[in-house]
Amino acid sequence: MNTAKTAERGGATTMAGRLGALARAELTLLGRSRATLVTALFVPLVVPISLRSAAGEMDLEKHGLDLGTMLLPAAIALALLFAVYAALTGVFVVRREELVLKRLRTGELRDPEILVGAALPSATIGLGQSVLLAVGCTLLLDMDAPKALPLAVLGVLLGVVMCAALGAVTAAFTRTAESAQVTSLPLLFLSMLASGVAVPLEVLPDRVAAVCELLPLTPVVTLVRGGWTGSLSGGEALGATVIALAWTGLAVFAVRRWFRWDPRH
Repeated sequence: MNTAKTAERGGATTMAGRLGALARAELTLLGRSRATLVTALFVPLVVPISLRSAAGEMDLEKHGLDLGTMLLPAAIALALLFAVYAALTGVFVVRREELVLKRLRTGELRDPEILVGAALPSATIGLGQSVLLAVGCTLLLDMDAPKALPLAVLGVLLGVVMCAALGAVTAAFTRTAESAQVTSLPLLFLSMLASGVAVPLEVLPDRVAAVCELLPLTPVVTLVRGGWTGSLSGGEALGATVIALAWTGLAVFAVRRWFRWDPRH
């Protein structure tokens, strides 16, 4: 069927139409995977509760922080890690092994459109959770309104794009859906322990903090926290943005270089 006939019959021939159709199909498939839904929807909402007890043992006031400004960026970071990064790692692997990606390449869809369309539902869930967590933490923890909201929004948007790209990179080196739960663990644990999620960088020694600032998720935490506290200088915000963009660029390059469309079994 040519493009003209497809348009006459109401088919999706524009890029937006193709992405929308693919995203709807992916959302349907995502709804059938209970394990993925639980990981994406509930884990990011539950894990921050465990961080609250750890926060009580830190002298946050000494570093200009409080419970809210510690937990909110951590909760949003966890939402992006689980709802976007971990979920998409599994999604890309499953779709590849089931030959879905290979079949999609035989149609009108271009390679970037296939990846972006498949990522849209998870990215939307991550964004929705970030908004929900921001509102919930602000109300429940009696936080002040964000003093530099654009910085927080920038941090979340950069985090969504970066986590989606890193999920595709991890999927490229993952053989099966079962092993996706293992291959995503290094970045999950590293981000939780050293990106200011479990322990704010302000609490760490300067040399250790300087190294941790270069990790992928650290700029997201930095920008979100700075958006609420208003304590982030222009240079610090620019530095965090550059690091996030650098990791995103490296991830996109890796996807273009090593992403596999054929099953690996």
